[in-house]
Amino acid sequence: MTSRLTARFAALAAEKRAALVTFITAGDPDIETSAKILAGLPAAGADIIELGMPFTDPMADGPAIQAAGLRALKAGMTLTKTLGVIGEFRKGDDKTPIILMGYFNPIYIYGVERFLKDAKSAGVDGLIVVDLPPEEDDELCLPALKAGIAFIRLATPTTDDKRLPKVLQNTSGFVYYVSITGITGSATPDFGVVASAVDRIKQHTDLPVCVGFGVKTAEHARAIAKGADGVVVGSALVEAVRGSLEGDNKATDRTVPAVLSLVGEIARGAHSVTK
Repeated sequence: MTSRLTARFAALAAEKRAALVTFITAGDPDIETSAKILAGLPAAGADIIELGMPFTDPMADGPAIQAAGLRALKAGMTLTKTLGVIGEFRKGDDKTPIILMGYFNPIYIYGVERFLKDAKSAGVDGLIVVDLPPEEDDELCLPALKAGIAFIRLATPTTDDKRLPKVLQNTSGFVYYVSITGITGSATPDFGVVASAVDRIKQHTDLPVCVGFGVKTAEHARAIAKGADGVVVGSALVEAVRGSLEGDNKATDRTVPAVLSLVGEIARGAHSVTK
């Protein structure tokens, strides 16, 4: 399946550098502001964008992303509007891959077949749905692959060699390695352990391996980029949004620059490593 994802990773491999994968929550702190952040991410240094689908019960996410989801929902964000924001983004950028990340409940309520059709039409390249294990591939993974949308699976520090082939069975796009045991943004990873884990995963797959959970600085990104094909940063960007808001969670003129400036800083770290 030729896609923006495969094209982007091929281009990065030719440049001998790792991808910077940036996560923001759709609709945080409001639809207009998040659309401006989304539009500015590629120029700031993002190679791939993860867009969070706001959900009331994000069990894998720490306080920062939980709060971002609640801000977005309060501002009126829906899955339909999230796809609309992506559609608008695609009018100005047809090359940057976009991954939707979240939980199955909103997709199930939307309707799987309708969702995949609308997501493909909007310009979505892949899905990360953290609460659907490989045993549930019939629910969304296999239909997504049939629709031409990558299904990206999480591997964790507890995914041993016996479990890993099952996790990788229908994975496409890239493998997302969770660098810590816990929720997003809760700890700093041990970079030596992460490098060993990436090497182990690469013995089982030819897919790129991107590492996230706990990446907050350019130094973190540089350390991970030495061994991984991509560095994922999320909670730090969401915290940059929060830190720029007024007391009633309203965007200010600092909101968009705060996020894009941090992306630029982390991008310099991730992109400074020659593979």
